[in-house]
Amino acid sequence: MRLEPLYRLNFTYPAGWQVELEGGWQQHFYLAEGRCEGGVSGRFHGANFPLRRTEEGPFRPDLRGVIETDDAATIMFELHGYGRAHPAGRRQVVGSVFHTSDHPGYRRLNDVVCVCVGEVRSPVDGASGPELVLDVAELIWEPMAPER
Repeated sequence: MRLEPLYRLNFTYPAGWQVELEGGWQQHFYLAEGRCEGGVSGRFHGANFPLRRTEEGPFRPDLRGVIETDDAATIMFELHGYGRAHPAGRRQVVGSVFHTSDHPGYRRLNDVVCVCVGEVRSPVDGASGPELVLDVAELIWEPMAPER
């Protein structure tokens, strides 16, 4: 197997809410807005419903959204994984990403598994919240070596 870079996604959460649950758990809900650049380019709109096990623990993102591509396609987007609580100021994100589209130029993504790595970057220059940056890559199947 190998990874083939597909696009970079930058987004922020212009609005968000959370509730405290028993045992230190937290349920969050965030609206996401941003942009993709690369093999897929366009506006990103989404919502994240992450669960956090403890105040210091990892998030389990459940990010769903849509990419409105620059060439007028619609791509549905789904991400699951971990938002780790470290390092401070650039928290790590790892996950799996799935896409769905009816546009001929992107229909091939309907049975592609993608993976992502990224960061939750601390707010800068008076921003109201963090910036999230994700690099999304296609996981390419390659024949396995024969067993010996």
